[in-house]
Amino acid sequence: MAGVCSYNYEYNPAMHRHLIEVRIFVCFFFILGLTLLPLPATADAGFQKWIEDFYPVAAESGITKNTFDAVFTGVESPDPAVLKAARYQPEFIAPVWDYMDNRITEGAIHKGQVLAGQYKKWLDMIESRFGVSRYVLLAIWSIESSYGAALKRESVLRNVARSLATLAYADPKRRKFARTQLIAAMKIVQDGDVSAQGLRGSWAGAMGHTQFIPTSYLTWAIDIDGDGKRDIWSSPPDALASAANLLADNGWQTRKTWGYEVRLPPGFDYKLAEQEGITLRQWSKMGVKRAAGTPFPRPGDKAVLKLPGGAEGPAFLMLRNFYVLKRYNNADKYALAVGHLADRLAGFSPIVQDWPRGYEPLKEDERKEVQIKLAELGFYKGEIDGNIGSGSRAAIKAYQEKNGLVPDGFASKSLLDSMRGI
Repeated sequence: MAGVCSYNYEYNPAMHRHLIEVRIFVCFFFILGLTLLPLPATADAGFQKWIEDFYPVAAESGITKNTFDAVFTGVESPDPAVLKAARYQPEFIAPVWDYMDNRITEGAIHKGQVLAGQYKKWLDMIESRFGVSRYVLLAIWSIESSYGAALKRESVLRNVARSLATLAYADPKRRKFARTQLIAAMKIVQDGDVSAQGLRGSWAGAMGHTQFIPTSYLTWAIDIDGDGKRDIWSSPPDALASAANLLADNGWQTRKTWGYEVRLPPGFDYKLAEQEGITLRQWSKMGVKRAAGTPFPRPGDKAVLKLPGGAEGPAFLMLRNFYVLKRYNNADKYALAVGHLADRLAGFSPIVQDWPRGYEPLKEDERKEVQIKLAELGFYKGEIDGNIGSGSRAAIKAYQEKNGLVPDGFASKSLLDSMRGI
C-alpha cells in the first residue's frame, strides 16, 4: 500500500515503502521511563519493557526523548484488536465478488460523483500537476476510508503508536515492518505535521483519508492547500494530492486506463493467462475482444490477461496502470476494485460478465436488511453498513446452521427470502 492502509488491509513485505498493507501494525503504551513506581494493574510488563528498550533504537534515528515519551503516553499494553485484524486480510481471504460487491456500490458511486463536483478546483489542480485521473483518486479515497467517513468512527480509529508497537512486539511476521513504521510515525510527530494525540489510524498503522502508512507519508505526502502542513487527516486536498504523488512517482501513465474487460473466444488457451509481453494487437489477433465491443486504443500497449474469478468469471487485460495501483496495495483485488470504481465514477458501465458466485447476489439495501434482521435475531452486533465482511458472514452462518440451511455464509437472495419468511 502506498501510504495507504485502507480500513481493509493487506500485508506485503515487498512494498516496504508504502503499501504494505497499509493497514497492518502498531500498538503500544505510555513509557514509564526510568521510574521505580509499580506498573498499573492493566499494564503489560513485557510490553512496557519492550517500549523502554526501543528508545535507543529510535534515538539512533534522531527521535528525541520528548517525542518518544509523547507518542507513548498512555500506551500500557498491546492492542488485541490489532492482532485479531492482522489475521484477517480481505484482499487475500474474501472471494473476489464479495470484495467487489462491498466496494463498488451505488452509494459509493453517487457520493464520489458529488465529491467530484465539490472538490473540482482541487482535483483540476492535482490532475494537472500529477497527471493522475481524478476518478482514480476518488476511488482510492472511497475504498481506503469511505471518503473520510471511517475517520469519524472511533471503533476503527486506533492509536498508531500502540498498533505498530503491538505488531512489533507480538507479530513476528510483521515485526521488522512495524519497527520501521513506528520510527517513521515518530518522525511525523517530531516534524510537527501532526500531534502525538492526533496520530490516529487503522489497526495496521495506515493514516488519513487515503490511508498512508508512515514511511509512505514521509516519502509522498504533499501540502497542496498551502497551510504549511501535509495534513492527510483533515485536508482531503492534501490527501488526494499525496495519493496522486505516490502513483505518479511509481510510473502512472497519464491519460491511459488500468485495463479492459474482455471476451475470450471459444477454445481459448487459458495457459496464456498471466503471461507478460503480449500486445493488445496480438490479443486481438487471437480473438480476444473488449466486452464493450469497441476496438482497443493504442494496440501496441502490452497487457496481461487475468481471470480473478476463474475461467467462468469475467476476464481482464491489465495494463501498466493496474500494476501502479498495486504499488498502493499489492493485491489484484484491490487494484481491480479501484480501477473499476474509477470507471463507474466516470460514467462507464458495470462489468459485463457476472462472477461465478453460485447464488443470486443482493443489492446494497438488501444487504443492510440482512444485517438488520441478523441483529434483531441476536446473531449480529456490527454496523449496519451493507458491507458483508467476516462478522456478517459469521452471523449468516450461525443463522443458517440454526435454521437447517447450508452454512455457506453468503448474503444471497435465497437467504433474505428465508429471513423474510417467503
